[in-house]
Amino acid sequence: MVLRRIGFALLMLVCLGQVASAETLAELSESFWQWRAAEQPFTNDDIPRIDRPVGFRVDWAAATVATRLDALAKFEQRWHALTPAANSTVPEQVDYRLVGAAIARVRWELALEQNWKRNPGFYVDQTVGSVFVLLLPPPPFSAARQGEIVARMRQIPATLSDGKANLTDMRQPFVQLAIDGLDDVVGRMQATVAALTPELTPENATALKAAAGPAAKALVDYRAWLQTKLAGAKTETAIGRENYLWFLRNVALIPYTPEEMLALSRQEWSRAVSFEAYEQGRLAGKPPATIFPSAAAQIEQERLDEASVRRFLTEQKILTVPDWMRHYQNQLLPKYLEPFEDLGVTDDLTGPGRLTEPGTSYIHTPSPSLGYFFLSTAKDPRPIIVHEGVPGHYFQLALGWHQADPIRRHYYDSGANEGIGFYAEEMMLQAGLFEDRPRTREIIDSFMRLRALRVEVDVKLALGQFSLQQAAEYLASTVPMDKKTAVGEAAMFASTPGQAITYQIGKVQIMQMLADARRQQGSAFSLQAFHDFVWTNGNVPIALQRWELLGDATDVPPIQ
Repeated sequence: MVLRRIGFALLMLVCLGQVASAETLAELSESFWQWRAAEQPFTNDDIPRIDRPVGFRVDWAAATVATRLDALAKFEQRWHALTPAANSTVPEQVDYRLVGAAIARVRWELALEQNWKRNPGFYVDQTVGSVFVLLLPPPPFSAARQGEIVARMRQIPATLSDGKANLTDMRQPFVQLAIDGLDDVVGRMQATVAALTPELTPENATALKAAAGPAAKALVDYRAWLQTKLAGAKTETAIGRENYLWFLRNVALIPYTPEEMLALSRQEWSRAVSFEAYEQGRLAGKPPATIFPSAAAQIEQERLDEASVRRFLTEQKILTVPDWMRHYQNQLLPKYLEPFEDLGVTDDLTGPGRLTEPGTSYIHTPSPSLGYFFLSTAKDPRPIIVHEGVPGHYFQLALGWHQADPIRRHYYDSGANEGIGFYAEEMMLQAGLFEDRPRTREIIDSFMRLRALRVEVDVKLALGQFSLQQAAEYLASTVPMDKKTAVGEAAMFASTPGQAITYQIGKVQIMQMLADARRQQGSAFSLQAFHDFVWTNGNVPIALQRWELLGDATDVPPIQ
């Protein structure tokens, strides 16, 4: 009897131990995001920028990639083991799908998209690009940041060496873009280091200069190596329909087929062109928009406009503006960023650990020769304020980083983020924000036309119906926009399929959700409450937001 009791007690201890050791979804999420902070590649997109761990080191050695693929398989197994019970709440199921989509994004990057094998520009992002993102937050440069800049500069030769070994499936258009992007890299590196030196301690300035020489030489050698590989590289860049659909269903959680998105984009393009025609009729005989006389004048007007946008949101009961929300500001592009500004969006949207700091967007001295987006801000800062700042990315990301749910604080998805930014543009247009400067409405119409065309370009590049050159020419002639911006857009969309659709598709999903919420809730519907929900959950794919808000899961793709 005593032995039986002892055996029963031991069994209970074992069972309790198993219960105590069972992993929760929150624990899996935290474990994944700690790993992801060290594993995630650098890109030229501003939305996926995340905080890196102390002592982070760029590492793309073949053995490291193999280790990451093994770790990814284990994360996938752990996620499947946590499949929610049938009686789980919708928020619990939404969180489960978020973790699954985040893990699927790594599978997409390492095993399907494979820029680390196909695109030599990938290693420009992992080298110079990894330094570039450290230069984006405004001064002062802390001792820790200075040390990171030096460490990443020192790592450049080794990373490029790994890149040469990994690039076994290069694509000719990507090779040419990388060659072009590294033109005069020695002079540009020297200019960056010289302009950055006054911001550093003497010791770190000396260390950076010592590291920059070998880094520049390695980049020159890498460019020369690429020139020898150009002729023999494959010309096809398309990811293919099957892989593209896998991304839509498992990573982006988008319910549409490529053909449905093409039809939607054509309809939205026609709508934008029609709106522009109406606007041109209203503006007949009115003077063209003027450009600011100086950067200082533009920066001051942006400061006033950002404050007026916040007041407009509050007065019109469009969106709640928390008292703690910092401002989104313009600064003149620093000299140390100028040589490599093409490596990414020149802004600093802060991060989860920097919520007391303002967001920053860098501008150029106003000029008629500026590119598409910089020229728009030289006429009126507000279209970019609305998309990138308030109530767009900076505002929305800060709200997301305040989320009570840690799973949603970590998660990001351009489909929601960029969809909200684009939705905010037309929402503020229809609400009357731009009535005092009629020519600005033309800018919004042009942005609408571009975002519709991006869907067509993204889909056709992914399916092989457009070459990169055809995509650039199409954007340049049809938006229209300057050729440099068009080439940059096409290059990004060809190498990151699924990114360019996010603006238009996300916006359409938000508007459909708004219409259905208004129909479902009737007189109880509140536009401000709707927007507060969407913005607070702004990193969550819209299909999942719809499930949670309306109880409608029809747009959520099944788990594959």
